[in-house]
Amino acid sequence: MYAVADHIRGAAELEVTPRGVRPHRLPAWVREQFPDGQLLAMESQPSGVRIAFRTTATTVELVTHPTRVAYPGADRPRGRIDVYADGELVLRDVLGGGDRIEVDLATGASTFHPGEPHTTTITGLPAGRRRIEIWLPHNESVEVADLRADAPIEPDDVTLPLWVHHGSSISHGSNALAPSGIWPAVAARRAGVELRNLGFGGSAMVDPFVARVIRDGPADYISVKLGINVVNLDAMRLRAFVPAVHGFLDTIRDGHPGVPLILISPIFCGIHEETPGPGAIDPASIGTGQVRFTATGTPGDVALGRLTLQVIRRELRSLAERRAADENLHYLDGLHLYGPEDAAELPLLDGLHPSPEAHERIGTRFASVLAQKSASL
Repeated sequence: MYAVADHIRGAAELEVTPRGVRPHRLPAWVREQFPDGQLLAMESQPSGVRIAFRTTATTVELVTHPTRVAYPGADRPRGRIDVYADGELVLRDVLGGGDRIEVDLATGASTFHPGEPHTTTITGLPAGRRRIEIWLPHNESVEVADLRADAPIEPDDVTLPLWVHHGSSISHGSNALAPSGIWPAVAARRAGVELRNLGFGGSAMVDPFVARVIRDGPADYISVKLGINVVNLDAMRLRAFVPAVHGFLDTIRDGHPGVPLILISPIFCGIHEETPGPGAIDPASIGTGQVRFTATGTPGDVALGRLTLQVIRRELRSLAERRAADENLHYLDGLHLYGPEDAAELPLLDGLHPSPEAHERIGTRFASVLAQKSASL
C-alpha cells in the first residue's frame, strides 16, 4: 500500500479510521463547534476531493469503503469514482457495497446496514509515465483503505492556481451523476485550476465558521454562492441576511485582502423565485421515482422581510455596489449561469437541483470567469 494520504487534494484534513483515512472538507474545530447532523453528513462527502499522482503503472487499484444515505421510495443513483489519465477520462466506476444508512422520509427513523469495501481497478494504461487523477464520489462518504499499483507511485508535480468555492447542494453536486461532472469540477477542469469545493448540501447558511475556514486557508481566488439555502430553510429575514453577508465577506478579506472574490447570486429556481420558504419535499412525489421539492411560503410575502430568490439577487447586487471600493470583489448574477430559458430547456427535475446536463452548462459558463481570473494571476 502506498501512502495514499500524501496524494489527496481538496480536503481540509484526513481522519484516521480502522479502515484507512476519511477525507473531511471542514476541519475538526468546525465539526466540534457545530456538530449539526446535516452539515457533518455533507462535509464528509468528498465533493471535489481527488487523489493525484504520477506513475508508469499499467494497473492501479483503489480500495474504498463507502457510506451512503438511502431513502426508500426516493432512491438516488450510487456514487461514482472518476479516473483521469493525463486529463482524459479512462474510467467511471459505480460504487458497490459499503455501509447504508436507510432513512424513512415519513418518520425520520434510520436503520444501519453494514456492507463490504469497494475496489476500483484501472487496467490497460498505456506504457509511460503519466498523471493519474482519481475523483472521489461527491455524494457518498468514503474511507480510503488502500492504493496499489504494479509500478511505483510518485507525487504529482502539477501546480495550478487554487480556486476555493463555497455554495449549497447545487455546488456540492446534487443530481450530477459523477464527481467530475459537478459544475465546480467542470469549471475547474476547463479553466485549468485546482478546486477546493466547500459546497455543502443544505448548509450554505452564511455561517461565520465557513468564512473563517476560507480566510485561514490558501486561495488564489475565491467564490461564494449564497441565497438558496437561506430561502428554502426560511432561515433569515432581510435585516439579518444583508449584514451577515457583509460580515462573511469581511472575514474572508481579513485573510485575503487582494484575492479576486466572486459573489454569486442564486441560479433560477421557479419554486422560490417569488415564493419564500420553507421548502419541503412534495409528499405526492414520494414513491414515484422522482422526488420533487416545493415552496410552502406565501407567494409575494416579502413586506416583512421574508426572502425570495428575486429579493436575494437584488440585495446581493446592491451589496456589491456598496463595496465598490474593493476592486477585486465581483458580483455575478446566477441567472447568467442558469436562467429561465435554461430551465425551459434543461428543467430542474426535482424542482431544485440541476440535471447532469445543466451542471455541465453551468460549469462551462463559469469556466470562462475562472479562466479570465486565472490568466491575471
